[in-house]
Amino acid sequence: MSSITIATLPRISRDALSALLLSTSTPSKLAIVDVRDSDHVGGHITTSTWVPSSSLDYRLPELIRTLADKEKVVFHCALSQQRGPSAALRYARERERVLGEEESKKQEVFVLEGGFVQWQEKYGADERLTEAYVEDIWREY
Repeated sequence: MSSITIATLPRISRDALSALLLSTSTPSKLAIVDVRDSDHVGGHITTSTWVPSSSLDYRLPELIRTLADKEKVVFHCALSQQRGPSAALRYARERERVLGEEESKKQEVFVLEGGFVQWQEKYGADERLTEAYVEDIWREY
């Protein structure tokens, strides 16, 4: 049984993630997985892959395969309180099951603190970091 739990999954701040995205050497080693469902409208983090939480189970094998060369994988949803951490946990455990504990340790899996809601508060209007941003949708958050 895996020792990975929601509590042991590392978190990454929006500032640390933005620094990684803006770094010239990091983007090819970084993957961001957005697991929001219908609340995906109004913008997304640059380079992120949208995998609605409702489709995660059947897309896990594909993610493990396509993200194999990444050093860091960051999961998030709107607030990163339920869907994001749950998706990160399922991904990390499945990766460990498929590849083995030693091989799976070669990749760090993170949860974005505060999710897209906190991300867009600071970086929504920054076109280097956020794509398709619609400020009016996020005004009430």
